[in-house]
Amino acid sequence: MNSLPAPTSLVLVAVMNNPRDLEIARLLGWYRIPLRTAPKVVAVDYLAFYQTGAFGDEKGRIQYVAAVRGNELCTRAELFKDETSHPRAHEEYYKIQIGPLLALPHPINADKWRRITFLYTTGDYLLKAGSINDLVVHSEERQTLWAALRERASQAQSYGGDPELPDVEIDPLVLALLLGIKEIDAPYQMGETGQEPDLGA
Repeated sequence: MNSLPAPTSLVLVAVMNNPRDLEIARLLGWYRIPLRTAPKVVAVDYLAFYQTGAFGDEKGRIQYVAAVRGNELCTRAELFKDETSHPRAHEEYYKIQIGPLLALPHPINADKWRRITFLYTTGDYLLKAGSINDLVVHSEERQTLWAALRERASQAQSYGGDPELPDVEIDPLVLALLLGIKEIDAPYQMGETGQEPDLGA
């Protein structure tokens, strides 16, 4: 898949902490997520990368996506063989193999959102979005997105992957939280320190 997402593609918005990680994605074709902070389902069609404050003039936006080709669990030391003394060297990470980075037709800016961790959306929402707020799946479509995530989790489970997600009717507020959605009545705020979230990079 060397094309932008189809309308029905399942997309995980993930945090790109710094330019070094973007270069790893571009040159080596993988992205890492610490297992301890990972979303429930990583078996998605695409990753969309939210660039943090470390990106200077290009901070607070999504401008690249990449097709997901697979994933595996490994330690940080296996990912970075020259950093075996790193404090998290023995922690497990999802190593998500990705295709080439593809530039979106226009960047998706954070606007009111200031803290992003992980957020599920669809290719349709991604390609039509003007801001990150536009990626939030509408209430009436969240059950459909949840069903797609359950199906992916079930497929991954058959290969010894992600845990099974419950096939039950879920309260809309709980569902929003599971999908990484915060109702946008107020903007997301930075933590007390004003720092980007520590995702265990």
